[in-house]
Amino acid sequence: MSLIQEKVNQAVQILKEQDIDLWLTFVRETSGVRDPVLSFLIGESDLTWPSALILTKRGDKIAIVGNLEKEAIKQLDVFDEIVGFDTAVSKILRETITRLDPKQIAVNVSKNNVHADGLTHAMYEFLVEYLAGTPYPERIISAEPIINALRGRKTRTELARIQKAVEITDEIYKRTFAFIKVGMTEIEIANYMHDLMKEYSVGYAWPRENNPAVNSGPNKVVGHNGPTEIKVEPGHIIHFDFGVKYDGYCSDIQRIAYVLREGETDAPVEIQRGFITIRTAIEKSREAMKIGVTGNTIDTISREIVTDSGYPEYMYALGHQLGRVAHDGGALLGPLWEKYGDSPNQKIEAGQVFTIEPGLALSNYGYIGLEEDVVVTEEGALYIGDPQREIVLLKG
Repeated sequence: MSLIQEKVNQAVQILKEQDIDLWLTFVRETSGVRDPVLSFLIGESDLTWPSALILTKRGDKIAIVGNLEKEAIKQLDVFDEIVGFDTAVSKILRETITRLDPKQIAVNVSKNNVHADGLTHAMYEFLVEYLAGTPYPERIISAEPIINALRGRKTRTELARIQKAVEITDEIYKRTFAFIKVGMTEIEIANYMHDLMKEYSVGYAWPRENNPAVNSGPNKVVGHNGPTEIKVEPGHIIHFDFGVKYDGYCSDIQRIAYVLREGETDAPVEIQRGFITIRTAIEKSREAMKIGVTGNTIDTISREIVTDSGYPEYMYALGHQLGRVAHDGGALLGPLWEKYGDSPNQKIEAGQVFTIEPGLALSNYGYIGLEEDVVVTEEGALYIGDPQREIVLLKG
């Protein structure tokens, strides 16, 4: 069974579980604006004319597409009913929905999850127009809960791909730490990691320009920015944020190293204390990640460990879901801030993969940020790959 077939079958089960009659993905010219859910329904194929992909809790799998794309959709062996058209989709779509007579029509609009918000405003207006004079415009609801579950609940195939992405990321980190020398620039280090990515035949979990992020020393502004001409010096913390994409699935891992000064055999006490604080925040958060717990509950645990230790509050969420993209949407391990909407109030589910990534800055040394990837199971959250438990020490 292909991954697309796995996910479409999973979607039907989610519709049954949530008691939603019909889920409609309505798109056009997807090479211009691509609904994020299409990767689960038709892979990387594109649709040109207005097209409707319909799944129902009864198990119907219907594709209404232009006749030029019928054969490509048929070859996926996903949809049981494929209806083609040449001039207009409106009549066929209206007749199909009338025949199915759903109590709810879930469409891809969302205030909380960008990956569930793929229906454009114009396509929504077309849909309402095509269904005018029927009861169905009043039955339109958000498909956010469906998409959250579909993206979040990883199948064995998806988990295996994430696992492999994490393993490759770890290998690249190990080789990079062995490569670094005092006097190298952040850009030189990033270029080396890019070369390793080619060697391992992996892609970028986010754009190349800031993947990896390489932050050496106390004068670097840490954030969503790329490597610079800043040079590695003794006494620097070197912080990395790096992720690869393997067979369509991502890793997202942060690591740190310390460059020893002359006469030092270990990192200064301030760095050790900061590292222990972040490790503790990660571990206590992971231990609390149980099915049914809200993401905000987990975020609060980590945030309080950092601030109670005397460090400033980090101004971002503790962790996000990971999958086809690095920030995969849905439930968030985050604070109740306006920018995160209702995502931190959503409950953790089995099969979800999260990052855990608290951090703190030390004014004389640089940034201590660790990020681990974990999968939620019936037994709790388990690390994917080996976490960083000790500071990597580099000779000055």
